[in-house]
Amino acid sequence: MYVMFTVHTDIFIFILYYFFVAFCIQCMYICIQYLKLKIKDMERKQRKEVTTAIMLEKRMPRKGGNYPVKLRVTFDRKQKFYTIRYVPEKIGDDFTENQKYWLRKKDKSISMSEHEFKKVMKGNSMEPYKTMTIYLQTQEEQAQTTKEKVKPFTFEGFEAEYFSKPKDKDDLFSVMDTTGKEMREAGRISTAVTFECALKSLKDFTAKEIFSFANVNVKWLKDYEKWMLEPRIVNIGKKVKTKNNSRTTVGIYLRNVRTVFNRVKPVGVLYPFGKPKSGLYAIPKGKNTKKALTQADVAKIAGYNAIQGTVEEKSRDLWLFSYLCNGINIKDVVRLKYANIAGDKITLIRAKTAESVEEQTTIDIIITRQIGRIIDRHGNKPGTKDQYIFDILHNGMTPQDEYRAIQQAVQTINKNMINVCNAIEIEKVTTYTARHSFATVLKRSGASVEFISESLGHKNKQTTQNYLAGFEDEEKRKWAEKLLPDPDSVK
Repeated sequence: MYVMFTVHTDIFIFILYYFFVAFCIQCMYICIQYLKLKIKDMERKQRKEVTTAIMLEKRMPRKGGNYPVKLRVTFDRKQKFYTIRYVPEKIGDDFTENQKYWLRKKDKSISMSEHEFKKVMKGNSMEPYKTMTIYLQTQEEQAQTTKEKVKPFTFEGFEAEYFSKPKDKDDLFSVMDTTGKEMREAGRISTAVTFECALKSLKDFTAKEIFSFANVNVKWLKDYEKWMLEPRIVNIGKKVKTKNNSRTTVGIYLRNVRTVFNRVKPVGVLYPFGKPKSGLYAIPKGKNTKKALTQADVAKIAGYNAIQGTVEEKSRDLWLFSYLCNGINIKDVVRLKYANIAGDKITLIRAKTAESVEEQTTIDIIITRQIGRIIDRHGNKPGTKDQYIFDILHNGMTPQDEYRAIQQAVQTINKNMINVCNAIEIEKVTTYTARHSFATVLKRSGASVEFISESLGHKNKQTTQNYLAGFEDEEKRKWAEKLLPDPDSVK
C-alpha cells in the first residue's frame, strides 16, 4: 500500500513538473513574440521619426583640405543634405573679425577642415569657433522647429518651410532664391532652373551672398552683361575649356531679375529696365538662329530605314511626331494622354502657357495616317483615357521626376537624330529644329502667316515670324541672278 502511494505520488509530481516546464516554455515563447513585435514597432517609429543633424560632407572635398557643412534630414530611411550658407548679421556697420574669418572660408557654402568642425561642434568657447557654433546651433534649431510644423512630414514641405524663413525683402538674392523654390514647389521646374542658374551667375559676378536691390542700376546691369559675354576658361571634369555665354542666356537671367523687381517693387529704388532712349537698360534679345529643314530633307528622315524596335527608330519617330503635330515641343509630346484624342483630332494646351489663364493657347491637330502609325507603333496599350500615349511619363510622377524624364528624352532623341542625319547626309537636327521646320515648310508651301501662327499656338504674328526661317540658298540665288543679266549673255 505504501509502495503504491509512493509510486502514484512520483507520477503526480512528474506530471506536475512536466506541465510547469511546458507552461514556462509557452510563457517564454509569448514573451519572445511580444519583444519581437515591440522591436518592430520601435524600428517602424524610428523610421518614421524625423531627425536633423549638422554634418561635414567628406564626399565633397574643397580646396585647402576643407569640406562643405551640410544639414542632414533623415525620414523613413531616406536622407537629404541641404547646403548651409553663411549669411551673418553685421555688428554695427561691419562684420566682426570672427565673422570675416568664416566669410573668407566660404566656398558656395560654409566649408571647414575636420579639425575646425570638431571644435565647432564641441562648443569650443574660443574664437573664431564660438561664432560658428552659435550660427550652426541657430540653423539646427530652425530645422527642428520646421520639422515639427510640417505635418504630415514630406521633404518638399520641409524645404518650402525651411528655406522661406530667413529672407530679406531688400536682398535681390534672397528674393530670387525664394522665387526659384516657389517655382519648384509649383511644379514649374524649367523656370525654377533658370532662377537657380541666374542666381549662381549673379553671385559669381558679385562675389557676394547678399546684394541689395539698391545696387541694381543701369551701369551694374551693363557691367554684368559685358562680364557674361566675355570668354572665360572653365574646368569641365578633367578638361579645360573656353566658355562663351550667349546673349540669349544673358536675356533669360536678367528677365528673372526684372521679374523679382516687379514682384517686390523695392521702395526708394529707381527702376532700371526700359528703353535705352530713356536712359534705361534694355534686356538683350538673343539672335534666334533659324534652323529649318526642307520638305525633301524631312522626307529623307521619314524614309530612313531604322531597325525596328530600336531606340533609334523611336527617337526618329518622336521627332517626326513633333514635326507633324504642328511642331509641338517634346514636353508637349510626352505629356499627351489618350484623353487628348477626340475623333480624328488631338487637342492640347501648350505646357508653356498652361500656368497662365490669359496666355493659354489650345492647339488642334488633325491625326494623319503618319501620326496614327507612330501612335500604333509606340503608343501604350491598352490606350485608356488617363494613360500617357508614349511610355516616357507615368502617372504619379513628381514634377522633378517629370522634368528629369523629359530632359532625358530630349537628349536621347537629339543623340539618335545625329546618327540619322549622318546616315542620310543632311545637316544635323535637334528637337528644336522640328518646330521651325514645320513653320517654314508651311510658309514655303504658301500657307498664310495667320494660319501658321494659329497652328503653332502663338498669340501674335511677330512671334511666328521669329520661327520662319529664310528660303534656301538656291532660292535666294535664283532671285539674285535676276537683278542684272549675266554679262556673258550680253553681246
